[in-house]
Amino acid sequence: MNQMGQKIVAMIALGTIALVVALGAAGQAQAQDVKAPYPNMAPLDQYLMDRNAEIAMARSAAPEAISRDADVLALGRHGYETAVKGKNGFVCLVERGWMSPFDGELAVNFWNPKLRGPVCYNPPAARSILPLTYKRTEMVLAGQSKAQIIEGIKTFMREKLPPLEPGAMSYMMSKEQYLSDDGQHNWIAHVMIYTPLMDGAVWGADLPHSPAMLNPQFHGHPEPIDVFMLPVGMWSDGTADPVKY
Repeated sequence: MNQMGQKIVAMIALGTIALVVALGAAGQAQAQDVKAPYPNMAPLDQYLMDRNAEIAMARSAAPEAISRDADVLALGRHGYETAVKGKNGFVCLVERGWMSPFDGELAVNFWNPKLRGPVCYNPPAARSILPLTYKRTEMVLAGQSKAQIIEGIKTFMREKLPPLEPGAMSYMMSKEQYLSDDGQHNWIAHVMIYTPLMDGAVWGADLPHSPAMLNPQFHGHPEPIDVFMLPVGMWSDGTADPVKY
């Protein structure tokens, strides 16, 4: 091969390498877009709701016999506010995406402004779990990053987090829940039980045909609690929600 031919071959090789690199970068960027459709917090207005609609959605988390006498919180521009004062010690509210895990598969939901998680805490959970919602929300509305929120939670745990109370649990039985964009946003009616960190095998969680599931919401990252979920087979209005294992 003459010198000119060698130069042409070299140019073709370099062009091929450049194309492969460019395609790889584009594919990586596309994969990142798929994994992180909500990389940052949206404008606050996208997370807010009409006050009456939020009260109704919050109450839908638990059967009416419980939620009608519960405190009801609503998200305002400076945090959660008491919209209705109750008398049975339960607290119902609609959680937003920033109560999702900080990392892992479900972290994609952290800044998703569409997420709505109606939940109703029993009195022990209202005293020892709800403060985590208040704290995360406070830091989010202050414009802090995920890394800053994690560090703030660690400080909060050391200095102010109340000890986990025995019997802490909550209801998530609302048909109106929107928990993901994957087409199954209305997941299943369930209750959640809060425990110290433990091996899910103690509950037989996540085994075939076992109703117990270990929620990755906290799991020590960084909050020192585990959340076990149990399907209940019906929505808060009494209509059936067949459980499929």
